[in-house]
Amino acid sequence: MKDSVVDQHIEDKSVDVQREITKLCIECGLLLLQHGAESMLVEQLTTRLGIALGANQVDSAISSNSLVLTTIVDGRCLTSTRRIIDRGINMHVVTEVQHAVILVEHHLLDRQQLRKKLNSIKPLRYPRWLMVLMVALSCACFSSLNGGGLESAFITFLASGCAMFIRQVLTSNQINPLINFCITAFVATSVSGLLLKIPYFEVTETISMAASVLLLVPGFPLINAVADMFKGHVNTGIARWVMASLLTLATCIGVVLAMTIWNLREWA
Repeated sequence: MKDSVVDQHIEDKSVDVQREITKLCIECGLLLLQHGAESMLVEQLTTRLGIALGANQVDSAISSNSLVLTTIVDGRCLTSTRRIIDRGINMHVVTEVQHAVILVEHHLLDRQQLRKKLNSIKPLRYPRWLMVLMVALSCACFSSLNGGGLESAFITFLASGCAMFIRQVLTSNQINPLINFCITAFVATSVSGLLLKIPYFEVTETISMAASVLLLVPGFPLINAVADMFKGHVNTGIARWVMASLLTLATCIGVVLAMTIWNLREWA
């Protein structure tokens, strides 16, 4: 009787350990997916982490809005499911999670230390003014590289700076990304187009109108979509591709709306 009680206690402790391993693995995958990591990277890191913590096998199923993860320890399966909430692309979080997994693999972190490490990971946010300045400068440089003069670069700088500020304000208020992109494109096109109507800028190249909406190109989602499809995560890749296409469509609607309302010149 005593032996059976001891065995039951050991089995219960083993289940608790497996449950903790499963939670840590799925929290790792959730952090990665919420901040823009590709599906294959998520699958690899959660598997490596689970094995490093003592699991025999880790299997995961990734969709566009959920993560299902199963750990197998001594033939016993334990499955957990989490809903993915987009937190915005942030490679600082992805890098920190990768670093934490490597530390666990080298036995420099145990389960408790890993949990503290994951809880301490916060997205790196640059000051709003710095983001506005750098985005405006990059768009202005794009205008110059595509044949625009100083006046065109100046207009692009102002328009893209205003657009980036509006985008950040809408994002901080958790506005739907499609509406966000549409309004931001409208603002960028309106500012650049109306400046081009000023007599001093009448002969300025209209490349500034195109360059001012460069900040809305969904490059990272498109890259992740292609990477997912090439690496076997077709469903997730298609979902990301569709979302990137919808963001592009929203941008186009904002541009066309501004050009129609203000009767602006067409892009050269």
